[in-house]
Amino acid sequence: MSYHIVSIDAPDCSLSCRDGQLTCKSKEGDRSVPLEDVAAIIVTSFSASIHSKLLLEAAKQGIGLVICENFKPASLVLPANRSTDTLLTRAQAYIPAQLKERLWHKTIDAKCRNQLTLATEIAPGDERLERLAIYANSRRPTKEAECAKLFWRIYADHVAETDGFLRRRDGDGPNPLLNYGYAVLLSTILQNLFAIGLDPTFGICHVVRERSTPLAYDLMEPFRPCVDWRVAQWIRQNPGIENPEVTREFRQWVTGFPLEKIDWMELKLDVRGVIEGVTRSFREAVTTHQSGPYKPWTRTTTKWDG
Repeated sequence: MSYHIVSIDAPDCSLSCRDGQLTCKSKEGDRSVPLEDVAAIIVTSFSASIHSKLLLEAAKQGIGLVICENFKPASLVLPANRSTDTLLTRAQAYIPAQLKERLWHKTIDAKCRNQLTLATEIAPGDERLERLAIYANSRRPTKEAECAKLFWRIYADHVAETDGFLRRRDGDGPNPLLNYGYAVLLSTILQNLFAIGLDPTFGICHVVRERSTPLAYDLMEPFRPCVDWRVAQWIRQNPGIENPEVTREFRQWVTGFPLEKIDWMELKLDVRGVIEGVTRSFREAVTTHQSGPYKPWTRTTTKWDG
């Protein structure tokens, strides 16, 4: 059964196939995995070489290759039979409006609860937490906006430590750090969507724009607090900087968050593994036309690692 999504990030590595095994040779040693157990291969290494033998054998096994630049998917290599299989695409393109609404409500419920647990971690005595908890656990149609407003006020007071901080894409303060972290998160989501065959242009809420990937923006919502927490750690470890910059050291720091351990479905996995599980559950929900299989990530404890 093909179930592994193999991520290749070792520098100066060589990928090939021998005796039915995907092989990776690098300075760290040689590793291999049965090709029949691989669902997709994601290459984020900046200097990997790929043997044509692997491309041919991967095509025979129905395995897709996602080749990334700066962690963002730049090329998708699919077997001919897989690229012409439109069943999943049709299922995505014609998701009933009611199912879209249920899937989006589950996504936002998870995001709001994750914001609550993170706010509790960074400001355990803040009096606004009670109100945030009420919003996060409510069925109010405006809960996402209300939770975000309270969450960023708490974040401003206890992380940015300034009354003037506003969460904006073009803002100052921690905003550039958050923007870069969200870009890393978006790339990780896209890698997994491509790997399991989901088309990121078919979203459930975000607006479709030219060259946009609304489904990736949809599914990344509950994971945004992972970036918020990573940035908060960086700021606390580097105090006294009024307008933090995206330095080389910060880039190295924030790109490590997909390897942090989090809880999901009674398991403890790294963020990258949970993202894979969530995207697979979303795929099942789409193909079965039921919201039940979709399991967005919701933190089960209030203690954040790291």
